[in-house]
Formats: sequence, C-alpha cells, structure tokens
Amino acid sequence: MIGSDSVQQDMFTVLHGQPAPVVTRWTYSASDPFAVVLAVRTRQDRWVEWLVARDLVRDALSGPAGYGDIRMSPQLVQGYDIVEIEIRSHDGRAVLEVDRDLLRHFVEASGEVVAFGEEAEALDLDGVIAALTSNCPE
Repeated sequence: MIGSDSVQQDMFTVLHGQPAPVVTRWTYSASDPFAVVLAVRTRQDRWVEWLVARDLVRDALSGPAGYGDIRMSPQLVQGYDIVEIEIRSHDGRAVLEVDRDLLRHFVEASGEVVAFGEEAEALDLDGVIAALTSNCPE
C-alpha cells in the first residue's frame, strides 16, 4: 500500500506453463482514476507495464471481462480460485493466473481511494488538458 491517494500491491502470479511464479505489481492512483497499472517483473528485473481499465479488473472478479489486448476471467484451476489474465500483442500472448482473493483485496482498496462511479469527479480534466497542450506551439 502507498498512501491515501494511491494503492499498490505486489502479487505472485503464475505464468501459464512456467514452473516458477513471477511477481506482478498492481497500482491504482487517484491521479488516473479510471486505470490500473499492471506491471510484470521480467527475469532481468525490469518491469513491463500495461494500463488496464479499473472496471475491467473489477468485472473480472465475477465473470469474463475485456476484449482486445487484455482479457480476464475467473477460473477454478486444480482447486485454486484464480483470475486468468490473457495479454496479447503483435509479439504473441501470455496467460497469467492470479489469486482471486488477492485481486479482490486490491480492487476493494482502490475503491477506498476513489469510490466506484466517482472517477470522473476525481479526474483533474483541466490539468490533463494543460499537460497535453503544454508543448503545443501557439
């Protein structure tokens, strides 16, 4: 956990077909209230990040969610209650498995930072526009 305006949780995750778990880092911040950063630590101790809709992560706790590059769905695999995360890119695809209770805890903690349905009120739209246009010629 980080603070009152953000939450972060590391979780061991199984990369489908691999014997050793990998570490994922899930981060939610009030400064980007609609998104969750899913980071996966590589063997070279680098982090590869994906930006995921927070609603997609929440919806995946109860049923299949997502389309395109990231899809998630709850599964029961060999007695383990997990959420399967499929990540696709032009380079291939990876399937991760994360404990559903750990993910639920993270989602609930994100709701304490910004309540679900109140994301638009938390978004500093003027600040986002100013940042996007700060390098534009007049």
